[in-house]
Amino acid sequence: MQVIPTDLEGVKIIEPQVFGDARGWFVEQYNAARYKAAGIDADFVQDNESFSSKGVVRGLHWQAAPHTQAKLVRVIRGAVWDVAVDIRKGSPTFGRHVAVTLTGENRRQCYIPRGFAHGFIVLEDDTLFCYKCDNFYCPTADRGVRFDDPALGIAWPDIGFPLTLSEKDRRHPMFDAIEPWEDIPVEKT
Repeated sequence: MQVIPTDLEGVKIIEPQVFGDARGWFVEQYNAARYKAAGIDADFVQDNESFSSKGVVRGLHWQAAPHTQAKLVRVIRGAVWDVAVDIRKGSPTFGRHVAVTLTGENRRQCYIPRGFAHGFIVLEDDTLFCYKCDNFYCPTADRGVRFDDPALGIAWPDIGFPLTLSEKDRRHPMFDAIEPWEDIPVEKT
């Protein structure tokens, strides 16, 4: 596998090696030892999937301490434009973001450590998005920020029609109203 660093410390793009022949293809999606050697030393405890149509926006989300989560995200079918925003208190890249297109064809993954808000826009109908988390979901720790806050400067792709968001995502606060993430001990719930 190839690990590509990004402009945000800790956020990494992973390109797994694909072995193909006349029968089809094989890819190892996750191997704890290889990921640890690449600097991704997470103990993943939960796998999640979302199925969405083109134009759905999910995010920007994170979990507050002590229930914070690191995520390893990928697309099985379809395509998304995936975004991570640095919300770490005192970080030199606080408020900056990186984005990567993840598709079922390119099989790329993105590792998003604790201290980052995460979200994506779906670029194709019938998209299946999957992600591993290193901590369990805790509803009372659920946080978010408006995906379209101009202060973040995220140039979301124009898909040519109105976007679809959950009511919860529509109500997220603007970036200047969030409480920055602080690195405190994690509690597994």
